[in-house]
Amino acid sequence: MLPFSFEWIWDLTHMVFMGGLWYALTIIGLGMTYCIIKAAVDTCKGKGGHCGH
Repeated sequence: MLPFSFEWIWDLTHMVFMGGLWYALTIIGLGMTYCIIKAAVDTCKGKGGHCGH
């Protein structure tokens, strides 16, 4: 069931589950955003790996 479904009941277990889900997704999203931005900045600065050439 999804929150926009009319059968959804906001009891404690659903709140804990949805809170944990959004917490985990936020941490993953922030980590991926950091990595993408860092890769873009390093590429623009020319700090990319050159395999020792």
